[in-house]
This record gives sequence, C-alpha cells and structure tokens, in this order.
Amino acid sequence: MNLMLLPDLLAVCRFPVQQEIPAWVWSQKTFLSVTYTHDELSIVCFSQQLPAEMHGVNCERDWCAIKIQGPLAFSLTGILASLLVPLAAAGVAVFALSTFDTDYVLVKHECCEQTRRILEQEGHRFVDGVFSRSAAGNDTER
Repeated sequence: MNLMLLPDLLAVCRFPVQQEIPAWVWSQKTFLSVTYTHDELSIVCFSQQLPAEMHGVNCERDWCAIKIQGPLAFSLTGILASLLVPLAAAGVAVFALSTFDTDYVLVKHECCEQTRRILEQEGHRFVDGVFSRSAAGNDTER
C-alpha cells in the first residue's frame, strides 16, 4: 500500500443545507469533493481556490491530504483503520474522505510532520515526497 502527501493545502467548508452549490466550485479540476445531505452541503477543495469572501460559511483551512494510492477493491478491509488508529492514539484529529477508487486522510497542516513520524513508526516510510508502506508490511486489508 502506497501513500502520497498531496502538495497543496485543502479547505473543508460547510454550507447551509438550502445553499445551492456555488458556481466557483466547478472550476476545481484537480481536487474537489461535494457532499450534499438533508443536513448540510460540504465542500472540500484546495484552499487557494476559495473565494476571498465566504459570508455565512464555516470553513476549516490548511489541511494536508494523504492519498492512499488505489484503486482499492471494495472487499478490502482495515486500510483506513491502519492509519487512523495510531493517529487517534496520538491525538491527531483527522478528516477522512473516500472515493470510488481510494481513501484520503486529511490532517491539519501543523500536524503533518507528526503524522509522518507516527506513520513511519507504524511501518510506513517516507520516500521521494510520498508516504509508502514498507514491503514487509504489505497488507491489503481495507
């Protein structure tokens, strides 16, 4: 299992449930997640692509994203747990996000180095700007 640290910081924003998806969202071409429920509209995107004025929007900026390289089969188990359990034990808050092919773990920018150290202690290693699971710990549980 290989992990990659995305190069840009992300923002996680909560819009009121009645809010239409803002037009600026669709200019996001490299990382965008839109989740709409009957309780809220959540948008995750690159921080630098947010409009300057975001009235009435609760936005958490400066998240680092760790991508689990996929695709991952839906039948796999324990992949997120293998990352989240040691981070939780160390008190690192996370925001997890899943797509059809893979999962992402977001941590606040100030926790990126601590996260790297924790994951290295758990058998992950940092190689060429990416986090990479060591060959000895090559489990494929999701």
